[in-house]
Parts: sequence; structure tokens; C-alpha cells
Amino acid sequence: MNVGASIGISLAPVDGSDPEVLLTSADLALYRAKSRGRGNFAFFESDMTASAHRRRVLELELQQALLLGQFEVHYQPQVNLKTEQVTGAEALIRWRHPARGLVGPEEFISIAEEVGLIAPIGEWVMRQACHDAARWRDGMRVAVNLSAAQFRTNLAEMVTSALVTGGLPPTRLELEVTESVLLEETEATLRTLRQLRTLGVRISLDDFGTGYSSLRYLRAFPFDKIKIDRSFVGEIAADAHGAAIVQAIANLAASIGIETTAEGVETKEQLDLIRSKGCTEVQGFYFSPPRPVSE
Repeated sequence: MNVGASIGISLAPVDGSDPEVLLTSADLALYRAKSRGRGNFAFFESDMTASAHRRRVLELELQQALLLGQFEVHYQPQVNLKTEQVTGAEALIRWRHPARGLVGPEEFISIAEEVGLIAPIGEWVMRQACHDAARWRDGMRVAVNLSAAQFRTNLAEMVTSALVTGGLPPTRLELEVTESVLLEETEATLRTLRQLRTLGVRISLDDFGTGYSSLRYLRAFPFDKIKIDRSFVGEIAADAHGAAIVQAIANLAASIGIETTAEGVETKEQLDLIRSKGCTEVQGFYFSPPRPVSE
């Protein structure tokens, strides 16, 4: 067994002379050290106090946002490359902050995960997405992202309830998981995925190619779709290696009967190249940014 440590350091009298103040300062420095990854250390700096205050305010505002209904779900369409028809859309959360306006998930999801709010927020998104998608034309699917924390709840029961309450057939719901989700308690996670598949929902593997064990997971669970990460798509026109990776993923998926969605398509050139590589679907700003359900 290997044991490591992260260390936060405060110094007297520079950072204070009272033991409680020094411990608080060291704790703030420890948080900074952990944010850099495992096995790091950091000295206390005066700006950490202001940063910690802003973070605490954000935590309290997040709790209120859920209670006051400040979250919204926007949808980005997914387009079939053969028919050029919209076949579904990915549900993406936004926070309508009373002072800051529309806030993207990159600014609050990681904090929601750390303070234990990601499961209730994820459930709200699931229920809202099922409700909205039930009112789209027949056959259109909605894709919802799952976090690792949701797999530590009774996820299958929650999804069943959201489908029934929203009136959405299970075949029109697609659940997206990343490899980081699969890395945690793999057997328990795969068991939950099989329960969800039994309900009739589709399961897709998101951000494919950015983790460590993609092929192993394809053997462990029969995914319906692979989503090719935008990092491969963004430079596909200029990066021969990226283009080759997209081609290889598309070929692999086709050989085992899995669909492929290329994320982050923004130009006609990228679209044409993705089409030539044999991908099934595309998603990105070329067709539409994420938009409110009313649009």
C-alpha cells in the first residue's frame, strides 16, 4: 500500500500568530495544493482568503439556485450525416444567475460535485429533459449526461420515475457516461448500466479516446454509441494524426455495430471530413449552439 500526502503551509508571524488563524490559513493552502493534483504542497497567500470567500458564496448560491428554480436546460441538436435530419439533442444545464446572467456549467459543476449537489442537480436535469423531449416529434431522442455521484444513488429507479412522469418512451432517452465514471467502482457501475439498458434506454460512451481504457470498456459493456471528443475534431483539417484517429474510431465502431457522434463540428470543412471518415452523427456550432427548449 502506497501512502501519499498533500501539504498546506502557513508561517508565523507572517500569516498570523494565533494558532486558530494559522490552522485556517494552512487549510486554505492545503485546498490550493490539492487543486494541483496529488502529492503537492502550497504556502498560504493572502488572496486565498478572498478566493475561499468567493467559493463559499458560490456554494450557498448553488443551493439556493436549486430551490429557487434558477437552472435551465438548453439543447444542442445531433444531426444524422446520411439523412441530414435532426435525430436528437443533448441536454446541457445552464444557471440563470440573478446578478451574473447565464452561467455555463464549466463554472459551477465541479463545485456542485465537491459539495454533494451534483446528484440532485442531475436528477432535476433528467426530469426536465424527459418532460421536454416527450413533446418533440416522435423518434427524436434526448441525451443526458450522468455523473459518477449519480451511480452511488438508486439511479435506475430515478430514471424510471423521470421517464414515467415526463411521459417519454425509454427508447428516446440516451444516457452519456465518461470513462472517468467507469473508473470508479467499475463492477457496480456496469451493473447499474445493465439495469438501465434493461429499461430500454440507450447508453453512449462520451469523450471517447481521451481516457486510458476505452477498448476495455467497449468489451465490458455493449454501448449503443461512441461520442468522439471535440479535441480530435477541432484540428481534423490540419492534423493528420487526429484525422487518422477519427477514422480508426469510426471503423472500430462500425465493425462492432456502434454509432458514432463527432462533437464540436464548427465548419463546413470539418463536417465534410467527418462525413468522409464514416461517422454516423455530428453535433456542434456548425448546426446550432445549445438553445433553450422554446427555440
